Amino acid sequence: MDREERIRQRAHEIWEREGRPQGREREHWDQAVQEIEAEGSEAERGPVVPDPTVGAGSKPDTGGTRDNGKPTP
Repeated sequence: MDREERIRQRAHEIWEREGRPQGREREHWDQAVQEIEAEGSEAERGPVVPDPTVGAGSKPDTGGTRDNGKPTP
């Protein structure tokens, strides 16, 4: 599917989701462009790989010390 068709479909979905308001075509189109471009950027970066050190119920280590022995902010 080409980019313009994807944008057209997304704008239509946004329009329907917002209750089919009149006169907001440009706003919906612009929002669709932003969403499609964001999806393209995500695809270029590759899939998101979860951090294996952060599991269910655990917290990432944000504390510690600097090389000088002082706590990190």
